Amino acid sequence: MSAQPTLNSGDRTTKTEIRFHNTLTGMTEPFVPQAPGEVRSYTCGPTVYDFAHIGNFRTFVFQDILRRYLKSKGYRMIQVMNLTDVDDRIIQKAAAAGVGIREYTDKYIQAFLDDRRALNLEPPEHMVRATEHIDDMVRLIQRLTEKGFTYTSDGSTYFRIAKFPGYGKLSKIDVAGMQTGARVDMDRYDKDNARDFALWKAPKPGEHFWETPIGPGRPGWHIECAAMALKYLGETLDIHSGGVDLTFPHHENEIAESEAATGKPFARYWLHAEHLLVDHEKMSKSMGNFATLRELFSHGHKPSSIRFLLASVPYRRQLNFAPESLQGAASSVERLRNFVARLRAEKFPEGSSSARMAERAAKAKDEFDAGLADDLNTAQALAAIFDLVREANTSMDRGEFRQGDAAPVLAAMDAFDEIFAVLRDDDAEKLKALGIATGVPSLGDAEVEVLVAERQAARKRRDFAASDRIRDQLAERGVILEDSRDGGVRWKRK
Repeated sequence: MSAQPTLNSGDRTTKTEIRFHNTLTGMTEPFVPQAPGEVRSYTCGPTVYDFAHIGNFRTFVFQDILRRYLKSKGYRMIQVMNLTDVDDRIIQKAAAAGVGIREYTDKYIQAFLDDRRALNLEPPEHMVRATEHIDDMVRLIQRLTEKGFTYTSDGSTYFRIAKFPGYGKLSKIDVAGMQTGARVDMDRYDKDNARDFALWKAPKPGEHFWETPIGPGRPGWHIECAAMALKYLGETLDIHSGGVDLTFPHHENEIAESEAATGKPFARYWLHAEHLLVDHEKMSKSMGNFATLRELFSHGHKPSSIRFLLASVPYRRQLNFAPESLQGAASSVERLRNFVARLRAEKFPEGSSSARMAERAAKAKDEFDAGLADDLNTAQALAAIFDLVREANTSMDRGEFRQGDAAPVLAAMDAFDEIFAVLRDDDAEKLKALGIATGVPSLGDAEVEVLVAERQAARKRRDFAASDRIRDQLAERGVILEDSRDGGVRWKRK
């Protein structure tokens, strides 16, 4: 592959070689998109038969880190995320509830969008519902039929994988021992169960269906993503991402459908996030060991803590979820917020302590970027930032930090937050927007600043009773004050 091109986006230029682990090749490769300066990416979204759990959001946070990092390097993103709003489980659950599938899925789609906002996940350029693209799926099936890749049985249309020699190249599954003519109607099936799969399913009594040129029925799960990816991103994508559990059969089947139809590679880079574990077992609804964001929020965990935890372990490593890990994430976020607040509020001596701190901040930014460029190694990137925080805090405590040192260090923290998005102290606002009670109503930043100013005025006139009363009032509302040696004050939320 050619070297990473230099990009320009406003005043930012990069010559960093970005490398990703490509599941298709099994190697970590330089990332070079097809069109200079543009990335076409397909992101597997949720199947909206229930609330998404935090295992799902481990993948969605990884995809957001990927998106934010590529944008920070000057790339224009064209990202598509699907909402699977028709599959076996949705049809069964909607029927059991006595409602249509649209009515059944709407509430879970809205919950997913609300949860995304709570975790600071940027919206993709296209978030698309499967049920709004039935015609696109039918046209793709017709195209496959014209090329001889399908057959029908009992009103359903199947993909004949024996006609596609490349089947198994993503998941490395062995199809040599596959039983000829064996097929599967379920959208999801066991690993290594290579069989012809349903593209279009004939309706069962009482099931929702569509009348189409290929007959009544509904799409199989895999054709949904293939059709929507081709429609919005063209015949070859730059990046296709998702959880590792989607490698087979879902992504393998997407490749077969798309490449059989177009004769071109479907996606050039395949990125897969590893599982979130609970007691070292995969978190899943089927195992009953899952937790939703709402449940964690209601137990006092902050959105920023959850986002930080899910982002802190590199996406290709399994992450074991435990209460103490969330507590550690909360402490890390608080440490970072307090550091930035100190940089902005404390009055340091004028001047700069030579070029040392500026050089140290620039080094941290370079190491942060190098970590992310190395297959999104978020642990390495975070280590660079926390090293800077430790050294700068030590310099401040020793009285060596100067006012001129603040700007380059803040620039490094801004670069960090452009990707990790946890520094803004808006957790209480997000929980309020979700209708989740957090005890005593929180104060807005402006309200806190007014009370802090009143307390400072009381201290100057030596009215210590009023000063203490305001401090206690703020503490009751979750705000802690820290008085500095120069007479200033910093505040933070519990």
